[in-house]
Amino acid sequence: MLERFVNRLDFDSYEDFQDNFRLLVPENFNFAYDVVDAWAEEQPDKLALIWCNEQGEEASFTFADFRRLSDQWANYFQSLGLRKGDPVMLILQRRYEFWIAMLALHKLGAIAIPATHLVTAKDIVYRCGAADIKLILCVNDDRVLEHVEAAAPECPSLQLRLALSTDRPGWLSLEKELASVPQEFQRPTGEAATRNEDPMLLYFTSGTTGLPKMVIHDFTYPLGHILTACYWQRVTEDGLHLTLSDTGWAKATWGKIYGQWIGGTALFTYDFERLQPAELLRVISHYGVTTFCAPPTALRFLIREDLSAYDWSRLRYCTTAGEPLNPEVYHAWLRGTGVPLMEGFGQTETVVLVANYPWVKPRPGAMGKPSPGWNVDVLNEEGRSCEVGEEGQLVIHTPARRPVGMFREYHNDPELMARMWHDGIYYTGDTAWRDEDGYYWFVGRADDLIKSSGYRIGPFEVESALLEHPAVLECAITGVPDEIRGQVVKATVVLTRDYEPSEDLIVELQEHVKKVTAPYKYPRIIEFVSELPKTISGKIRRVQIREADRHDREAPGHLRL
Repeated sequence: MLERFVNRLDFDSYEDFQDNFRLLVPENFNFAYDVVDAWAEEQPDKLALIWCNEQGEEASFTFADFRRLSDQWANYFQSLGLRKGDPVMLILQRRYEFWIAMLALHKLGAIAIPATHLVTAKDIVYRCGAADIKLILCVNDDRVLEHVEAAAPECPSLQLRLALSTDRPGWLSLEKELASVPQEFQRPTGEAATRNEDPMLLYFTSGTTGLPKMVIHDFTYPLGHILTACYWQRVTEDGLHLTLSDTGWAKATWGKIYGQWIGGTALFTYDFERLQPAELLRVISHYGVTTFCAPPTALRFLIREDLSAYDWSRLRYCTTAGEPLNPEVYHAWLRGTGVPLMEGFGQTETVVLVANYPWVKPRPGAMGKPSPGWNVDVLNEEGRSCEVGEEGQLVIHTPARRPVGMFREYHNDPELMARMWHDGIYYTGDTAWRDEDGYYWFVGRADDLIKSSGYRIGPFEVESALLEHPAVLECAITGVPDEIRGQVVKATVVLTRDYEPSEDLIVELQEHVKKVTAPYKYPRIIEFVSELPKTISGKIRRVQIREADRHDREAPGHLRL
């Protein structure tokens, strides 16, 4: 399958990969027909997905199963009046029905809008109003159904409410409705057929400030994730891949469907409500996961387990993204499993932009090197390419073309488009620097940088230093206004279970940071908290910490030294 969409399968070096890799984009490509149904035609019994949950239930699906089920669902959606271009929200957590729904919507040409089950009624009202959502499909979760019901009166575009299985008034039950629906669906032709440039997927990004942005991807987007899955995550034919993500996040399309199935690997999904590190490690070992991708947030919990107690013989390759990787996490995972973590970087707006590809020797904490086809750069405030070691904003040059896998637009927001993507340059909003060997290193979001006594301090380096201390489970670094220094560094810290807040521990942590990184970067203020404020996608909301500090500089629990 992969050979249909790339000019070459193998490369001798990163330089060979960078210079010679090309994606082949067919006319009117549709992932559901041209990949999933193609697998079903050629290898109907080929394993596509293994699913299990915390209760011990499990199920497996072949590509023939997904062709049949997605055809049936497409017929049903069409019978409800859904047509090409209609927006549909999916709140399906890690249920296997997510994959059926996505394929069915792709076949119809409807716009899939994945969403987390953590959305509130207010979130649903905003999303329906912004995207004119016509149908919402939900898991069998009373809390989710109640939020949709509460939002519905304020959502004039919302015509249909559909649950996997329910008897609640005002809802359609998919389980009951499907009984008499045909299981063959003909690929649309003419005006109903999808085109490469048509909108296929819409994500509401979970930003750390402001309302979520609406990112639109077209039908070529899955092909961009060949880089993500086949060359960064290194999935292989007949392997078993796990990306740890709820289906409501863009990480799910990075790691749980497109590039992986093009590469011929089966997907493994573990359906859980709350992460239990020991149980997750057990299922990875038991089912024989061969390639694994998880964010550093999850890895920090996993490395605190006894990794030597599990069988890692079938685990071949591990990747991480979603936030910067702290070197301590890298080394602990390598010691425990024998498999290095290969970091990558990208956004909801893109596929993998920068990565430690297999020909690149990883440097713990470095994002890696640019992906082929993506003209990545670091610009200073004057718009000049930064020198080696100079910090600036990470950008993508797009003077002549839009790379395959890059978003088409911020939906209904021309002002944001003009601000973020102009003069042939897309500004990511992230700051970074390049070393002498071409590795890119993450510094932070542009609005998270701290300026203290003339120094520019990125939160990531200080957070990495703190996380090397055994007392620190999680932390967030922010700047606090200071009359003398402009700003001083503050650390908001969640402690591990064996430590308690104290003045002595504050001094110990400060001295630790001074030894690990430049002394001027140490946190002059340390606050111990039980948990950090986060977005519903798990990103730390430093802006919320800064706002709380502005309201009360001397609030209980703030310890200033």
